[in-house]
Amino acid sequence: MSGKFLFDGTIRDVITSALPDATSLHGKTPELRFTYLPATHTKSLRPENMLVVGIRGAGKSFWWSALQDQQHREMLGPSIGLQKDTIVSIGFGETPNPDEYPGKDTLASLLKEEDPRMVWKTAVFKQIVGSYTQASEFMKFEDWKSRVKWVREHPEVVEKELFRIDKKLGESGGYHLVLFDALDRTADDWKTMNRLVRGLLQTVLDFRSYRSIRLKVFARPDQIEDSEVGTFPDASKILSQKTELYWPRNELYALLWQYLSNDEDGHVFREGTKKLFSIDWEQRNKVWVVPNSLRNDEYVQRELFHAMTGPWMGRDRRRGFPYTWLPNHLGDTREQVSPRSFLSAVRHAAADRVRQDHLYALHYESIKAGVQQASKIRVREIQEDYPWVQNLLSPLSELSVPCPIADVKRIWKSQYILKKLSEKITSADVRLPPAHLSEGADGVLKDLANLGLIERLSRDRINIPDVYRVGYGIGRRGGVKPAAR
Repeated sequence: MSGKFLFDGTIRDVITSALPDATSLHGKTPELRFTYLPATHTKSLRPENMLVVGIRGAGKSFWWSALQDQQHREMLGPSIGLQKDTIVSIGFGETPNPDEYPGKDTLASLLKEEDPRMVWKTAVFKQIVGSYTQASEFMKFEDWKSRVKWVREHPEVVEKELFRIDKKLGESGGYHLVLFDALDRTADDWKTMNRLVRGLLQTVLDFRSYRSIRLKVFARPDQIEDSEVGTFPDASKILSQKTELYWPRNELYALLWQYLSNDEDGHVFREGTKKLFSIDWEQRNKVWVVPNSLRNDEYVQRELFHAMTGPWMGRDRRRGFPYTWLPNHLGDTREQVSPRSFLSAVRHAAADRVRQDHLYALHYESIKAGVQQASKIRVREIQEDYPWVQNLLSPLSELSVPCPIADVKRIWKSQYILKKLSEKITSADVRLPPAHLSEGADGVLKDLANLGLIERLSRDRINIPDVYRVGYGIGRRGGVKPAAR
């Protein structure tokens, strides 16, 4: 297959038009036409699964927003077991909404007198009761301190009201979902956040016994892996049943097809796939649906992507194949790829105007430049979540990985990196600092490994995956060149 229909610049314009330039929705509802449900996410979105874990950019906030929208629920409902009339409300999220849930400063104030479990139970109770009545004594309170105090002092009333509402929902076959996201916004230090996450998981456990009232917590792996989080009775019943937002390679490409087929000029892409593979496209609710062969058949996916890129990442097969090369260079140490990074790399490759005389739409050097751009974005995201990572990895730009751990420790020691970081933390200048800093270099290496940023190898060496290595300016023999800084 030659793929000549994609050789001109038209498909590049479709790619740059369709793929998002922004790295986050920031609480906005995603567009229905660009909403793709991977088979690997279906289980996570079902109402009975209450703890959903995913790395930064895996889709936690995307689904948190999408589930709040009725059109999305109607489209997703048959796949994830949601009725059209499902009620969805917010228990916590990225965007401040003090009438719906307590913010970071309010939470800090409440924790001086209240147990975190009671705080979260109150937030859930307000959402559940508020959907059915505005006349109860509880709903008259306008501040969270009074609400939490009332729930704590009226346990039997609370239990009866929740039981009544759950029974009523069950009779109609409906659900009430209360969604939690952006848990890193609950506190600036690990001790407080661990208390809050622990209390939230206790609340999730409390609500497991209800049939139709369901909590759904979206969390990052590091937020639930601390030993302090799972120290309550029966914690394993929640932690062992967590589901993961994971993106296998075929789902990443299916997501790309979703965007390209539903762009305003998506007919270019759809007609091209029909010409190559005799594939017919269907539209449901004005959204083009990715055919099964383009979702699940990796041979078809590879041929289609190579029709845009050519078959190799260089002049011959020794350099690798674009279909596998791209996701392989965007994965963290757990081999997980953020769809945001993947789409960003493809978009940047299409926007590269330097090599447009290439036979194919996307030059292999443009794809490498796309990985550089995706790595820069990934580094910015890490900087937002964990500012201290920059202090640890930026000084390593003189190294090439894999390298001995001793080389890393030598640089940190010579530049007083850990001492400076400790001073910043003491001055309250670092948000969510490394949890094991008190253990020295080995402790922060453990923190970096827990975040998927480094991998400890045999013979006391470390490796850093390209998606971070390139953005931090660290070299690798024969690898993608570090991004210019």
